[in-house]
Amino acid sequence: MIKLRQITKLYKPNTYALHCVDLHIKDKEFVSIIGQSGTGKTTLIRLLTAEEKPTKGQLIVGGWDITRIHRRDVPILRRQIGVIYQDFKLLNQKTIFENIAFALQVCGTSRSTINKVVPQVLRIVGLESKISRYPWQLSGGEQQRVGIARALIHHPKILLADEPTGNLDSINTREIIALLKKINELGTTVMLVTHDKDVVNLLKKRVVTLDQGRVVSDQKVGRYML
Repeated sequence: MIKLRQITKLYKPNTYALHCVDLHIKDKEFVSIIGQSGTGKTTLIRLLTAEEKPTKGQLIVGGWDITRIHRRDVPILRRQIGVIYQDFKLLNQKTIFENIAFALQVCGTSRSTINKVVPQVLRIVGLESKISRYPWQLSGGEQQRVGIARALIHHPKILLADEPTGNLDSINTREIIALLKKINELGTTVMLVTHDKDVVNLLKKRVVTLDQGRVVSDQKVGRYML
């Protein structure tokens, strides 16, 4: 599903965010990416979503060669990749329904399809009863669930979760991680970027550790060790 072959990302004049990274994430796998700040985790996500291009190497995502992708194809690629952020990125002036529907409207999706699909993804995250509320009327955990629902709206093959529990307490963190596991079990490849030691140890899934832009550890059933 995701293949990095000798991926290097150099920022001028001589700062390597990633250096000669080889990584293969299989279809339907759940992988945690860990590492201290500045080790290349955010750069990796930006490369996977084609926000940036690698300096060297080959990057394959869901059959797309990101190193050669044409600009016009990037929106199509991004519909196959759902992204969850730490800060939710919700529009406070829009209802939960409108926040999620917006991701479909910009693609020209019909109103009838939007009215059908939005309640479906809200049902997956357990928020169908709060469809008409605004983000400021929800708890932090509920807001993150909306973010997850929005990420699922195009039925992506890959879900990238960038510190999704960074602003949540321990109870909400466990609920969000349980939801990500459920989504993974339904067939979506999940890549979790996190600093949370407890989350990684609780998952008992594959753990890839980055340090100074390099993969220094890749454990099939790993623990948080830095």
